[in-house]
Amino acid sequence: MKQVATGLAIGHVLDPALATEAVGKAMQQLEITTANAVILFLTSEFASDPLPAIRAAAKAASCTQVIGCSAPGIFTQEDWVLDAPAVAAMVFSRNISLQALANTNNEANIFILALTAPNAINANWITAAGQRFGGVSGDVIGQGPFSVWQNAKGVAEGHTQTLINGVRIEVGTSHGLHILSEPQLITETNEHDLIQLADQPALSVLEDVYQQYTNQPEETLPLHLLMAVTADTVADIEAGHYQLSTIVSGNEEDASVTLAKMPQTGQYLSWGLREVEAAQVDLKLTAENLVRDLNSEPDFGMLFSCLGRGPYFYDGIDRDLAVLKQRFPDMPLIGFYGNGEIAPINGVNELLQYSAVLALFAVQR
Repeated sequence: MKQVATGLAIGHVLDPALATEAVGKAMQQLEITTANAVILFLTSEFASDPLPAIRAAAKAASCTQVIGCSAPGIFTQEDWVLDAPAVAAMVFSRNISLQALANTNNEANIFILALTAPNAINANWITAAGQRFGGVSGDVIGQGPFSVWQNAKGVAEGHTQTLINGVRIEVGTSHGLHILSEPQLITETNEHDLIQLADQPALSVLEDVYQQYTNQPEETLPLHLLMAVTADTVADIEAGHYQLSTIVSGNEEDASVTLAKMPQTGQYLSWGLREVEAAQVDLKLTAENLVRDLNSEPDFGMLFSCLGRGPYFYDGIDRDLAVLKQRFPDMPLIGFYGNGEIAPINGVNELLQYSAVLALFAVQR
């Protein structure tokens, strides 16, 4: 018997009734009149005043356990929505419930759904105990009135953390990168500037790597697609357990490369390139690994995707959703496009960029 279902409602004008419609669709599939809990994602049109839609969702579900956030784009397994008023709802029944956490004093091995507005991100919250997965509700520039809620009302601190009871959970990350180079030791840095890799000027190394890849000696570096991949060991990079950083600039005057995240001398670095084909292959592999670790087919899933990776990356089609719908054709799925993804990597909760965080759930029976 199904215990989870989703509903998606899309409108031409901002209307809280869309929340009623989305929750109602999910309730109808479950054949229930009272839900245990609802995950509710609203498009950014609702962000300045989400409460009427939240209340409508709570009324339709006959419960007050409604958590979620606004985001530039939302989706279910049915479809994705950008630039239009829309509501996505995932409704839980029977043995599955949500438990909002008031503090961060949790065991390290517990998976916690973590949602935050851009202005509420802080390192202590992200790296607190528990394996956190979720996303940042803001757009690419992190501006706008994005909001987060739990217990059917907004939260002043701007972030929420929730346990999902009655399920087994596995979480994985797809970076969608084609790794261009072998890991090299970072031998000199200056704050955000990467000065030398393996005692060679960092910009020269990057230019050589990219030109060898393209076989075009005069090819201009596409800095918006290139990424720095770093980890403490070569093995971590090879296993995909690494941190990502965007490239801010290549500095001709001293042949350094400025990274968004501060590089550390003694770490290892590879260069990566965001590619459509690599992203889909990576997501397929991530999904299969999660099914293996879950030791069963999932009953439902959540996906938190970078706004720069969804339809904008795939020329108007969300190929990540297509991959998941093909692999799990009957699986309820919900998620949103944000400007940061949260996932545990090597036991540390990380704030990611240009990634897709996939969580798969199996109902405990």
